[in-house]
Amino acid sequence: MADKNDTAPKADDEAAKVEASGPAAEAAGKDSADAPKAPRKPVWMHIFGHDITAPFLLLLLSLFLFVPGQWNVPPLDRDEPRYTQATKQMLETGDYVDIRFQEQARHKKPVGIYWMQAAAAKLTGNGADAPLWVYRLPSILGATLSVLAAFWLARAFMGPAGALLVGCFVALAIIVGVEARLAKTDAMLMATVIVAQGALARIWLKNPGRRLWGLSFVFWTALAASVLIKGPVGLMVVGTTIIGLMVLTRKAVWFKAASPLVGGIWFLLLVAPWFVAIWIATDGTFFTEAIGRDLLGKVGQGQEGHGAPPLTHLGAMLGVFWPLPAFFLLAAPLIWQERKSPLVVFAVCWFVPSWVIFELVATKLPHYTMPLLPALALPVAAAMMEGAGAESRKSLRWIAAILLGLPAVGLAVAAFAGPFVLGTWPSPPGVVIVALGAVFGLAAAGRLLRGAALYAMPAVCLTAICVAVGVWGFVGPALSPIWVSPRLVAALDDLPGCADQSHRQVVTSGFHEPSFIFLEGTQTKIISPKGAAEFLAEPASAEPGSCRIAAIESREEAAFLAASKEIGLVPEARKRVDGLNINGGDDVDIALYQNAKSVTGTENGNAEQQ
Repeated sequence: MADKNDTAPKADDEAAKVEASGPAAEAAGKDSADAPKAPRKPVWMHIFGHDITAPFLLLLLSLFLFVPGQWNVPPLDRDEPRYTQATKQMLETGDYVDIRFQEQARHKKPVGIYWMQAAAAKLTGNGADAPLWVYRLPSILGATLSVLAAFWLARAFMGPAGALLVGCFVALAIIVGVEARLAKTDAMLMATVIVAQGALARIWLKNPGRRLWGLSFVFWTALAASVLIKGPVGLMVVGTTIIGLMVLTRKAVWFKAASPLVGGIWFLLLVAPWFVAIWIATDGTFFTEAIGRDLLGKVGQGQEGHGAPPLTHLGAMLGVFWPLPAFFLLAAPLIWQERKSPLVVFAVCWFVPSWVIFELVATKLPHYTMPLLPALALPVAAAMMEGAGAESRKSLRWIAAILLGLPAVGLAVAAFAGPFVLGTWPSPPGVVIVALGAVFGLAAAGRLLRGAALYAMPAVCLTAICVAVGVWGFVGPALSPIWVSPRLVAALDDLPGCADQSHRQVVTSGFHEPSFIFLEGTQTKIISPKGAAEFLAEPASAEPGSCRIAAIESREEAAFLAASKEIGLVPEARKRVDGLNINGGDDVDIALYQNAKSVTGTENGNAEQQ
């Protein structure tokens, strides 16, 4: 095993040899001849297992995995449209300090991701009218940076071929692909954490007894960015890694190389201005809400129905970290054998403390553990370079093969049967592409049964690409019953006299999804059934050609009609939109009402607007 003072152990350049940096390369206290025989490198690794070609392949893989669906998947409730709507209002008002969703203060997360989304909207020339894919640009950028940063991180411990595997595992993970398509914090947060950990790993491995100014700058800047994006999460992950390294190695002097005094000042200079500005703008209520209610509330109880018992995250990782768990199972014996190696020590200090904290927090969502993914990928990749899986027990290989192949087959079945369950037809190209992914998945699983896990990677990559293109590019967008908000806005566009979105006034009662607010506009009001009746009863609603509409969900319809009768309003239902609200799985049926007096004479309204 390479000594921990080595920055990046050299990779073996010979075709039949393995890199000299895996967890079994040089076992402490044993002769290196006892190490498992490394597999012959496949052709693709000879081509791309280099410092120049590996990042190029990872970038190409990221584009194939993360781009499909960016344009045609509607906003996914509820977090994504909350972020995009708040950013949209920043662009509309010019207030880039206070974060708001309509009139409600959104004091949950810091401002970093909102600024990034606003910058994307401005740089593309769209401004407040930017389509959804523009707001998603920081997320796809964050996911891609995470993949490339994972390669850079791994190079501190191993050669480029092994680091390529680490980047692949980050790119292929299901949860990373999901977050790459959601305009929120987690993809970019992951990138900042990996960059900080990459700098930290080099500082720890070098331990030079002097300041490493370049690495210190990268470390503290990435840490500050993580705080501006999602508060203390990145600080917790990196901080517990540092503490773990100090405890396990019984040394703390190495951290002086990170320039903690100067770096801490630089960190404060980066994060303090906005925190001071938001304190002044909100008279301190931001911190009361963000820390007292959002952060501590998630620790103490499951917010918004997302509570779960301890060990939930561990079970969830078997799915959301796919395909890594299958390879981890085969690599575990080698990892345990080299548990005292610098690579494994760093990975353990990264993963274990933060995982324990996440399990103890009452609120649990699958994306919470994303920053821990590279900590598992590091030792797995190194073990694969040393021949993990080649000598594994048959029962272990079967379990790994099932973990690898079953999700791909399950998605293929769901792509075909799911639309029928929802009452619509499946997407033919989507079904075919996802089914092809299942074939590749079974081929990868079969490869695990026959030898070293390393040789299964090409089929795994093809599986992930087919699933990404099929599910996000075709199957998902074709599930029209779950995309209620886009269909509701389209129905509003079809109402005579209401084609111009900027001139129509819409209120909604019973259907409060943020996606509808983002798509219809900031001016959309969420009110009670009685308020909706009063809104349509106003004199402006009685004018012929008026476009004042109340969207009433069926559960509120009786109250709305009763209130209308009480005040003498005669509402007319112009259209109905039904579907499935994926938040809670409830069926929804929404009627679009107008004042009956305004309906007359509007049949040619749209033509007049044109």
